[in-house]
Amino acid sequence: MNLHLTTVFKKVPEGYIGFVEELPGANTQGETLEAARSNLKEAIELVLESNRLLAEEQLQGLDVIREAVVLSAV
Repeated sequence: MNLHLTTVFKKVPEGYIGFVEELPGANTQGETLEAARSNLKEAIELVLESNRLLAEEQLQGLDVIREAVVLSAV
């Protein structure tokens, strides 16, 4: 099962800007559409990793249960 996210790219004078509709903070730019796509994949990875690290910090020392979740694609 794969999680599907929606990327949006907008042409601007400098090239392209892109973001992920379902993931606030995952946005980028690139001189070409290919560069913007590549940069956005990296931005998604960085946002998810940062969110995970922040959550771990906030929960450190607390009695919590961590579980994996599988989402159905829309």
